[in-house]
Amino acid sequence: MNKKTTVILSVVLAASLALTACGSSDDKSDKTTTEGGKEKVKLTLWHNYSGDDQRAKTMRSLIEQFEKDHPDITLDVQAIPPDGYRTRLKTVAAANEMPDLFVMWPGVMTKEFQAGNLIQPINGLLDSKKEWKDGFLPGSFDGFTIGTDIYSAPIALSPTSILFYNKSLFEQNNLEVPKTWDDMMHAVEVFKSKKITPISLGNKAAWPAQSSILSSLADRVTGTEWFLNAATQGGAKFTDPAFIQSLQYLKDLGDAGAFQSGFNSLDNTQAEQYFAQGKAAMMIDGGWALTNIASTASTEAMAQMGATVLPSTPGGKGDPNTLAGVVGTGLGMSAKVTGAKKDAAYEVMYALAGPDAQKRVLESNQLVSYKVDLDKSKVTPIFAEVYELVNNVKRTPVYDGVLSSAAADEVNNGLQELLMGGSPESIAKKIQSAVEKK
Repeated sequence: MNKKTTVILSVVLAASLALTACGSSDDKSDKTTTEGGKEKVKLTLWHNYSGDDQRAKTMRSLIEQFEKDHPDITLDVQAIPPDGYRTRLKTVAAANEMPDLFVMWPGVMTKEFQAGNLIQPINGLLDSKKEWKDGFLPGSFDGFTIGTDIYSAPIALSPTSILFYNKSLFEQNNLEVPKTWDDMMHAVEVFKSKKITPISLGNKAAWPAQSSILSSLADRVTGTEWFLNAATQGGAKFTDPAFIQSLQYLKDLGDAGAFQSGFNSLDNTQAEQYFAQGKAAMMIDGGWALTNIASTASTEAMAQMGATVLPSTPGGKGDPNTLAGVVGTGLGMSAKVTGAKKDAAYEVMYALAGPDAQKRVLESNQLVSYKVDLDKSKVTPIFAEVYELVNNVKRTPVYDGVLSSAAADEVNNGLQELLMGGSPESIAKKIQSAVEKK
């Protein structure tokens, strides 16, 4: 009897377990698939499109539209202000806790993340959409490429050293737009004497003086080859006289009072607004300023804006008809993303960097590294002017796109010190030391 009971209980228990298993499977299915049978996935997405400029609004609208069109993909989105974005991203990178998708920069950031096994290539996505891949301008993937692997597709083009100027203020003071460094220093002197801020600068985050001014100014003095050799310790050093002269030129601007009071406490957006309000005669800034200007400046103010390249320097070895710049940021993908999540991540990437997105970004007054015909009726006059400028000059490297993070930080901090009265020689030594530690 005991034996029979045991058998019966075993059969009942097995049947019970089978039913329970079926119930569990159904519950799991309900949680992981849509009504159409597609597997639901959740992706974390970090970006720095948090502002009120047209590009940021465009990118956010693309993300929102993607969510509506893809009920099977849930995006956990974090919008982080631009000035603090890199720091936040580097913090999670150090802890190996990367979001699934995130805005990242070409060049050194891509190299460092790849070396840390934090990201994975997107060759599969690009190869599956060859027409899209072939639509990018030559060199667009260079900063995102290591060996044969490509880690992102750029969503913008970022010249960093455009010299914006206020036509009215120059005309009212009988000045020509500076073409030489002597012209620049003369203009600074005249505007200062009229109590007009010569150059608007917001260097609170430390990178603007490096990215927008020094990268191009130093190239005028040293030439591109020297910088690349110094960055790789290939026979040139940041303690060389030519680079110290570059720092001296920037110090001369600071000593002459070229920038508004408290420039090291103002952010880049505040500096752009200051210029747009007609409070400064010039601004040395990147292409990203155009989308901010389009959102905040009046039509009358924009009509007074012109754009050109930075002036040449005496005896400089670099080509003065250039702009420092890089292809813009793109979405990177965490190395931990696999399976259905990876398929979903590819869909997000294409939605934010595909042909339709590139066209919308261009029309938000943001330059792109993609073959798109510009409809000038949909952008501001100053954007159209910069668009022509960018297509008629060569591009030179941006310091923080080539140097290691530690060396770039040393440059950034050193320039803040320089503009507050620091010694070019001392700062050059600190930069060289940081490069040698790489």
